[in-house]
Amino acid sequence: MSRPEDTLSADVHYNDSEARKYTTSSRIQNIQASMTHRALELLDLSSPSLILDVGCGSGLSGEILSSIPPEEGGPHVWIGMDVSASMLDVALQRDVEGDLLLADIGQGVPFRAGTFDAAISISAIQWLCNAESSDVSPAGRLSRFFNGLYASLKRGGRAVCQFYPKNDEQKKMITSAAVKAGFGAGLLEDDPETKNVKVYLVLTVGGGNLEGKGGDITGVVKGMEGVDVLDARHNNRSGKGEIKKGSKAWIIKKKEQMERKGKIVKATSKYTGRKRRVAF
Repeated sequence: MSRPEDTLSADVHYNDSEARKYTTSSRIQNIQASMTHRALELLDLSSPSLILDVGCGSGLSGEILSSIPPEEGGPHVWIGMDVSASMLDVALQRDVEGDLLLADIGQGVPFRAGTFDAAISISAIQWLCNAESSDVSPAGRLSRFFNGLYASLKRGGRAVCQFYPKNDEQKKMITSAAVKAGFGAGLLEDDPETKNVKVYLVLTVGGGNLEGKGGDITGVVKGMEGVDVLDARHNNRSGKGEIKKGSKAWIIKKKEQMERKGKIVKATSKYTGRKRRVAF
């Protein structure tokens, strides 16, 4: 069975008919509610917070954020962004409490730096792995999203993104993009090796005071089983030396910078950075 993101962009797939069908399905409502509560559990918010709902759709997750009781740290205030006008129209008809923004997360997160305490995303970011045209790369879309999300969160802020990776390669591509943006990243799987597996990418922005770990994700997922922690901020640091201009490492770094801007670059190979012989 083909996945919808393999054939159409999200704004085209979720037209008026699909938006209504998605929102009124009791099965989807139950699944969405379960994953939203799981995301909130991983965020571990102790007080009412301003939360960004990435790919908010018709506001199913947002309703839960608004209904969290005070004894559980709520209720939360939220802002939702989604690329589907039809989904947001349904959200308006349902009179959800959050503010709504029509925007493509593959073009970035258009909010002032340090705006949000936390962010959640339910079944959305896998759509970034597919490009609708040859001049747009999935790597560039992922980079713009995670860089924008990182900037929009406060120091010590957290984000939990539930997504359905197509394969291990896609899972690695998404996680690597988050780490490159500066996040500490923990990858958690519920019901692993079953058809109901659900993947959660748990992210943190450094600078908090989480159990003396400076807000690192290793504190967020401490004690959890089956968690793969990736934190670029504490790995591969020599503490000295600079990358020599024109070297292979320098060229690869420049390529990554261009990919983050959404530009298409040639693949790195064994010939990258190799000097050519002088021809006589």
